[in-house]
Amino acid sequence: MKPSQGLLIVGIIVGLGALFVWGYRAASAPLPEGFPPPTAKGEIEIKQYPAYRAATVQVRGDLGKAASRGFSPLFRHISDNDISMTAPVETRYPTATLQTGTISDGDAAVSFLYRSLDVVPKEVAQNVRVEDILPMTVVSIGLRGGYGYGVYTRGVQQLQDWLTAHPEYEVVGPPRRFFYDGPFIPDGLKRSDIQIPVERN
Repeated sequence: MKPSQGLLIVGIIVGLGALFVWGYRAASAPLPEGFPPPTAKGEIEIKQYPAYRAATVQVRGDLGKAASRGFSPLFRHISDNDISMTAPVETRYPTATLQTGTISDGDAAVSFLYRSLDVVPKEVAQNVRVEDILPMTVVSIGLRGGYGYGVYTRGVQQLQDWLTAHPEYEVVGPPRRFFYDGPFIPDGLKRSDIQIPVERN
């Protein structure tokens, strides 16, 4: 076996090990302080979120792969800083995805959320930024099933239909998706919320 092949195999094993650890930790991870629970499957509701702190990376390109591409630098960040895993993982999508569900490329922000605003990392890599997110109100739809991008676009359309029927709410920010479960949870059991920040007129 060539040395390069050996290194490749080691890299794959390490990567799969990290994914397994993340999958286990995410499945049993607590929510950030003050966060409401996931929205029930198929329901649409208004939810209030407190301020929270997040480690975020920017990802450009295929929006369907944004969350998985943001995983490695964020996992290294919490591992290097000995920060406990929380759920959900957040992906914020371009506002343009509200206008047309067909957009599949763009800039997305992927975040691991800290347990509380008191968490301060010791070191932050150049491609990671730590940000404090202000309290917000969202309209949220609860989903069960795989984390594919088509599920996101269909969820956004359902929220858009709801907003059309509820004109007292105005969109005030980009849409996001909360992924509550790790990659080793069966697709049929995976939970996610798709949300749009809103304000009442």
